[in-house]
Amino acid sequence: MLLMGKSAVISGAASKRGIGRATAELFASHGARVAILDINADEAEAAASDLPPVDHGAHIGIRCDVTDRASCTSAAGEVFGAFGVANILINNAGITQPVKTLEISDADWQRIVAVNMTGVLNLSQVFIPNMRDNGGGSIACMSSVSAQRGGGIFGGPHYSAAKAGVLGLAKAMAREFGPNGIRVNCVTPGLIQTDITGGKLSAEMRADIIKGIPLSRLGDAGDVANIYLFLASDLSAYVTGAVIDVNGGMLIH
Repeated sequence: MLLMGKSAVISGAASKRGIGRATAELFASHGARVAILDINADEAEAAASDLPPVDHGAHIGIRCDVTDRASCTSAAGEVFGAFGVANILINNAGITQPVKTLEISDADWQRIVAVNMTGVLNLSQVFIPNMRDNGGGSIACMSSVSAQRGGGIFGGPHYSAAKAGVLGLAKAMAREFGPNGIRVNCVTPGLIQTDITGGKLSAEMRADIIKGIPLSRLGDAGDVANIYLFLASDLSAYVTGAVIDVNGGMLIH
């Protein structure tokens, strides 16, 4: 078990077919006690109750609006009250919107940036002091291939911009907090089959997309969860400021 005795916080982890949920299940199976943060309190609690049990305490589900600093502070307080220490933070929460540049309203821009980028800052700010005071930790942030290639299948330019901002923010935090033993890395998935993408792909679209992927398949949530596990564990003890692609070769640098 790679995370025995550790405590992990994962945002946006209540959705049954989502990357966050798959990550929570994998972390628990490797011995971590998990706090699931989600905008929906009932779903967060239900997801936590479904996780594999661990020996050093129960998992918890907490309502958290990552766009609201006060909500993040409150959620962190609940985590510290239950766990004492947060060893791992997975900034996974995100939303997308398939619109073009000239269609982006001010409200669209603010909403996409708030969830995808500001949320990363908010949660990092409330958990980093605890990590710093307890000898370090690992933070992994969800970006996207959309940030690297200038657009994706479902995300508009504002989504690309927000996810590119996550890359810069994570690298800056890695540089700043490395001396405190805190590692910060990014994951850039390609097209992953989740609740967000499910039902939006026609058979024709799916076939066309797969033609451009060298591994000849779409990704699933477990593919990304495995990378989060690597970044959360000591297997990546000398890795910080990195960007790890999980795209099947859709984008090769």
